[in-house]
Amino acid sequence: MSGGALPAALLCTALGLGLASAERRAGFLRLAVLVVTACATALAPIPVTWSHAVSLGCWTSIMASAATVHGSRGLTDHEALALTVNAAVWTGAVLALAPSKVDLLEALPLALCAWPAAWVRRRGQLIVLKVLASWLVAVAMLGATLQLLPVTPGYLPDHME
Repeated sequence: MSGGALPAALLCTALGLGLASAERRAGFLRLAVLVVTACATALAPIPVTWSHAVSLGCWTSIMASAATVHGSRGLTDHEALALTVNAAVWTGAVLALAPSKVDLLEALPLALCAWPAAWVRRRGQLIVLKVLASWLVAVAMLGATLQLLPVTPGYLPDHME
C-alpha cells in the first residue's frame, strides 16, 4: 500500500467503525454509495496544488468518522449516508492525487469492517470499538498536525534541489 492509499484506508476503516452504530437497514446501499462516489471522485481531475487541503480534509474526516463511535446513540440513516458520502469524497480525492489508481482497490474494502464492528457492538464489547476509534483519532491528529508544521532540513528531500 503506497503513501496515497494509507490515509484513504484509515478513512475507510474509521467509516466502518462509525457505521457499526448505524441502523442495519440499507447497509449494502451505503457500501455502494461509498464505492461509486469514491471511484467517481478518484477519476476526477483534481489539481496537485490542492494536495494539502485534500490531505487535511481526509485527516479531519477520519477524526469525525471515528468520533461517531463515542456517541451515546446510534446513527440514523441520514447521518450514516452523510458520513458515507463525506468519506467517499475525501477517499476519492486522496486517491486521485495518488500515483496509482490501483490504490483504490486496496483502500475501499476496509469499509467492510462495519460488519464485524457491528457484531462486536451487538455483543456489548463497545470498549473495543472505542479503543480502535480513539487510536484512529490520535493517528489522524498526528497526520494533520505534521502537515501543518514548518518544513525543516531533513524532513523533506529538499537537499537534492
